[in-house]
Amino acid sequence: MRSVLVLEDGVYFSGEAFGREGETIGEVVFNTSMTGYQEILTDPSYNGQMVVMTYPLIGNYGYNSDDFESYKTHVQGFIVKELCDNPSNWRCKGDLNEYFIQNNIIGIKGIDTRELTQHIRSHGSMMGIISTECGNIDVLLKKIKEYKKIKRDLVGEVTVKKPVHEKGNGKKVVVLDFGTKYNIIRSLKKRDCDIVILPAYSTVEEIMNYEPDGILLSNGPGDPKDIPEIIETVKALIGKKPILGICLGHQLLGLALGCDTYKLKFGHHGGNHAVKDCITGRCYITSQNHNYALDKNFKSEIIITYVNINDGTIEGFKHKTLPVLSVQFHPEASQGPQDMAQIFDEFIDMMK
Repeated sequence: MRSVLVLEDGVYFSGEAFGREGETIGEVVFNTSMTGYQEILTDPSYNGQMVVMTYPLIGNYGYNSDDFESYKTHVQGFIVKELCDNPSNWRCKGDLNEYFIQNNIIGIKGIDTRELTQHIRSHGSMMGIISTECGNIDVLLKKIKEYKKIKRDLVGEVTVKKPVHEKGNGKKVVVLDFGTKYNIIRSLKKRDCDIVILPAYSTVEEIMNYEPDGILLSNGPGDPKDIPEIIETVKALIGKKPILGICLGHQLLGLALGCDTYKLKFGHHGGNHAVKDCITGRCYITSQNHNYALDKNFKSEIIITYVNINDGTIEGFKHKTLPVLSVQFHPEASQGPQDMAQIFDEFIDMMK
């Protein structure tokens, strides 16, 4: 079946549909990873977004039950150059088209993803619509315009609805769930942590009632400034217990400490982003997925620990006097390199 992707600036791409039929609207971003599409599909940070894969062949190892990063698929749509119809892998349970149909996802294939990526790099990430129902560009542009008026609680859509306890014999960690990836939990369990996962809008009192040794602010979707009540909660938690922020959690920590955030032109999405350790000078390859960054006009009590080599954006900080540690990249990787798993060890040491 024919399908079309229309961007809000009027540029459109014709292709073939896969997955379910219909229409879907979301912010179009590109991901530069060569593998890990299943982890990308199930990353809650992509809630509200449609993902363009820059690697030309997607689906060659199918899907399996081991590589999910959350309880369901969160992308609004999936955009690829070529979709493999005959995957081959010893863990493969089926092909991606079958997976997309089962999980009610709309995809489009057969378009020039290189041209699309270059357009986003030049003009910035923007809203788009994929449709198998309508080929009238003006009608689809009107639908995008109407959709943009809707105010979604992206974090509220992906967070747990009630506390979840993952038992362990080590330090007790409360994870504020803004869209936590499974591998963050796995990384804590590997270090024998006793983990309590709480809904995003939990109060300070509810959090402290668990008497945690430390608090982890997870990754998640959207603009951190859209959840001011959570920023106030984080502000009240600072200094009470050691805190680790990851991705959205990093941005929320920065805002709570008086810094500002801004939207990047096309964000950082991929498993190959180089960052520099400002203390040792060593460089690492990291997995990243974010559209927002901390402004460099930071407060004097913050020490920048990591910066992005490509554009100089802040990738990590710590507080001069308080037990606060924060990174913009994903130390749990998955998909991606394992260079920065040491961040979890630093968090454990901070709780000690």
